[in-house]
Amino acid sequence: MSWSVKIINYYIKQGGVTRLFNEEIMEKKHLYIAAGIIRNNAQKIFITERPSGTHMAGFWEFPGGKLENGEQPQDALIRELEEEVGIIVTECELFHCVEHEFDERYVTLYFFMVSAWENEPYGKEGQKGRWVDQKDLVASEFPPANRVIIDMLNAEDIH
Repeated sequence: MSWSVKIINYYIKQGGVTRLFNEEIMEKKHLYIAAGIIRNNAQKIFITERPSGTHMAGFWEFPGGKLENGEQPQDALIRELEEEVGIIVTECELFHCVEHEFDERYVTLYFFMVSAWENEPYGKEGQKGRWVDQKDLVASEFPPANRVIIDMLNAEDIH
């Protein structure tokens, strides 16, 4: 489980005596993730499959990863896409931000539209990767937190 312990201190006055109490509270971890919607001029989007043994294994996703302590979302995106799919991002902009609660954690996902990059993306860490026509993205093949993004992409008027 991804829980952390927070200790709360409080004072209670009883009969002229002030006593200090503390209480341990289990809190869910909060993860911050940057993900790239890598879309080419043919309106195809590069997606990767979550490997076995990971959370949400077998689902397809927009590549990306966790922000490091103090890192800005766009900086994390650029770093993660180079590490995961071997591209150097040259143009991107924030597309949408999603907050999602799982049983064991909260996640905030920053989805960026990546419109220009160097190199051809591939599963640099051994994960499967493929190009999919934007209109053929299927929400049920993605983790729940990604599905609103699929709906937004499917609603776009692309020619």
